[in-house]
Amino acid sequence: MTSSSKPISVAVVGAGMAGRSHAAGYRNVNTVFGAGLPPVRLAAIADAHAELGEDAARRYGFEKALPSWEAVVEDPTIDAVSIVVGNSLHRPIAEALVAAGKHVLCEKPLAGSMEDARAMAELERTADVVTAVGYTFRRAPGIAAIREHVRAGELGDPTLFSGRYWCDYATDPNGPLSWRFKGGAGSGALGDVGSHVIDVAEYVAGPIASVSGASLSTQITKRPLPLGAVVGHNAAPVSDEFGEVENEDTATFTARFESGLIGTFSVTRTGFGLPNGLFFDVLGVGGRAAFDQHRPAEYLFDDAQPQARTRGARQVIAGPQMPYFAGGVPMEAPGVGASNGDNFTYQARAFLDQVAGVSEPLPPCATFADALRTMEIIQAVVESSRKDGAAVAVPPVA
Repeated sequence: MTSSSKPISVAVVGAGMAGRSHAAGYRNVNTVFGAGLPPVRLAAIADAHAELGEDAARRYGFEKALPSWEAVVEDPTIDAVSIVVGNSLHRPIAEALVAAGKHVLCEKPLAGSMEDARAMAELERTADVVTAVGYTFRRAPGIAAIREHVRAGELGDPTLFSGRYWCDYATDPNGPLSWRFKGGAGSGALGDVGSHVIDVAEYVAGPIASVSGASLSTQITKRPLPLGAVVGHNAAPVSDEFGEVENEDTATFTARFESGLIGTFSVTRTGFGLPNGLFFDVLGVGGRAAFDQHRPAEYLFDDAQPQARTRGARQVIAGPQMPYFAGGVPMEAPGVGASNGDNFTYQARAFLDQVAGVSEPLPPCATFADALRTMEIIQAVVESSRKDGAAVAVPPVA
């Protein structure tokens, strides 16, 4: 572990949409949750697109931009690195960073293939550094609060988890054929946004035992080839030539949790008018809780009131009574909001708490093993879809 008196030097590989979120998180880690973390040196942002990397380094106060991830590996002054690039690159970068003795926070999904994901989980088992995966929704105060309600039995015996992640970033048929549209079944909407809602489901309601009734579909089967770099979900200049979309735009499935709880799931990247629509409901015999990422500063809660005439879902506003809020925002008062950027700050702080070995750390990040499990569930969904919806067991939690 890094000495508590020595600054932690951090870098980000990838200067796109999510990479900038990691960079902003590192910049803010010492502004939240009080003392205990050493100073953080913002060392470098690496991206093959030089202009993009230089702009991100300038915006977020990093010392320099580097032209490649290899340059980060070769820099002996860098202690911890976020990997925020295409999924197929996760394994080689993680392996090189771990071999160089650097701590790794990898964006989800863990890898571009099951073979790579298993190799990364095995790498973690023998690594002498911190390895973690970026499931930022675990840090949302409302989601963490709902998890506490469920774990405390405040909803009674759970009866149903219904999770959806509906996005619209792929609704434009003229959107470029970026790496997000390649990789085969399970690597599209399931891998991109489905991995988040699956992780949230297990985080809130416990392990999934099997999936069934799966169906995958692609609404836009061909897309124009880009003429240059594509950043995040942004539009980009395209050619007159089209290529085949290799993965799913939409997927639905059901699940049975180890507890006996039933789950229903749907994910899409062609959901018109829904920029970032993560929603879920948890129902029990004695209550209900619901979260909507489009309204991240609140959640709904309902339970048995003394009189039936006063029952009904009530809005719970984010405030210091929720996890992460106290000490996590400049103005610690209910009603001042909550943001996706805050989640990245909390995640970066949790990761660096692990790296520094602080005495009172935030809850640790998800591991490579956790993210492998999510990919195993996604693989089971794909298998169910190929078997006309037949039930497929998920490997038990190790």
